[in-house]
Amino acid sequence: MLIRSGGSDTVPFMPSVVFVAPFFLPTTLRFIDAVASLPGVATGLVSQDPSDRLPPALRARLAAHERVEDALDAERILAGTRALIPRIGPVSRVLGTLEELQVPLGIVRERLGIEGMGAEAARNFRDKSRMKTVLRAAGLPCARHRLCAADADAWGFVREIGYPVVAKPPAGAGSKNTFRIDDDAGLKECLGWMHPSPAQPLLLEEFVVGEEFSFDTVSIKGRPVWHSITRYFPGPLDVMRNPWIQWCVLLPREVDHPAFDDMKSVAYRSLDALGMGTGLCHMEWFRRKDGSVAVSEVGARPPGAQITNLIAYAHDIDIWKAWAKLMVFDVFDPPERKYASGIAFLRGQGSGRVVRVHGLDQAQKEMGHLVVEVSLPREGQPQGSGYEGEGFVILRHPETSVVEKALQRVVSLVRVELGGAS
Repeated sequence: MLIRSGGSDTVPFMPSVVFVAPFFLPTTLRFIDAVASLPGVATGLVSQDPSDRLPPALRARLAAHERVEDALDAERILAGTRALIPRIGPVSRVLGTLEELQVPLGIVRERLGIEGMGAEAARNFRDKSRMKTVLRAAGLPCARHRLCAADADAWGFVREIGYPVVAKPPAGAGSKNTFRIDDDAGLKECLGWMHPSPAQPLLLEEFVVGEEFSFDTVSIKGRPVWHSITRYFPGPLDVMRNPWIQWCVLLPREVDHPAFDDMKSVAYRSLDALGMGTGLCHMEWFRRKDGSVAVSEVGARPPGAQITNLIAYAHDIDIWKAWAKLMVFDVFDPPERKYASGIAFLRGQGSGRVVRVHGLDQAQKEMGHLVVEVSLPREGQPQGSGYEGEGFVILRHPETSVVEKALQRVVSLVRVELGGAS
């Protein structure tokens, strides 16, 4: 069934679209290519990277490109968009997938009178303190928090709720620059190098204990039309604290299991409170030991950690083209989930460069028939700087339990050895 705002299955116009991509990262290029491949759509690109860094086939599909000095700055994006209008025509959408872009894009849309999420709604998603204030005001479950503009605010918060607490920047993305603090010594150390101030406050939250999941939703003009759930093993904060942990993300086939009904209700109410319009958004949440749920964070953009890939494999669809059609035409065809899928991230032991990878032959023998995509660490490869590590393996199977067991077997068998100079 094709879901479209207004109820018509036909596309009534052929728009001009501006895609903003500061840098040509591999994941970003897939989204750009999906938009540029839409029939009849004139796609202009604003970036910091020069166009000669684009794959030639993608570059040929673009109607125009404008390079700016800072493609995360609203004024530069606005100037770049205005420069594209004489070449591609009146712009009906301004798009971008990075978390850091959502508020600047909202400002640009408002300044140019372009449909889409505005700056205030974007700030509800981007500012994690503001997000939790909005959610708590709507009666939705999330961690207690405080935005600390001085050391005294932080000490007052921990005296009120106790340890452990989580420290993060208010405009963080996922678990980046996020830390667990267990005692006064840890808080003193954190304040010593973060120096909270009114201009650069520090966000402290209570540490929520429980199983960690994500909830990804497609919405059209504020109406949720599709969702997906993933599970983390272990949670992202543990992964960030321990760079040697090889972790997994599981996307179960049973997306509409009654066990998730309570979170589905909370997720949909949360998106309404925050002001979600049209798009694919990513929510992280907890299932506490007592069975209750709590929202952690919500991003008004597609998910990271290869979850977009997992969605594609679980449904046998091109999710990037589906996202492009959604964002440009407000159209989405909810796919059938045919498989469970999952990813095991391969992360090095030690430091330096990849020396060797152990256990691959046995893993191939046992799980090779389940593998749909793999990126293996290479000897001499430098240690990864992010939470995804040096490589990954994506698996799928019609039965969720098969994928879950195989993921755990992969991370127990495969070991990436690091050493030497970095």
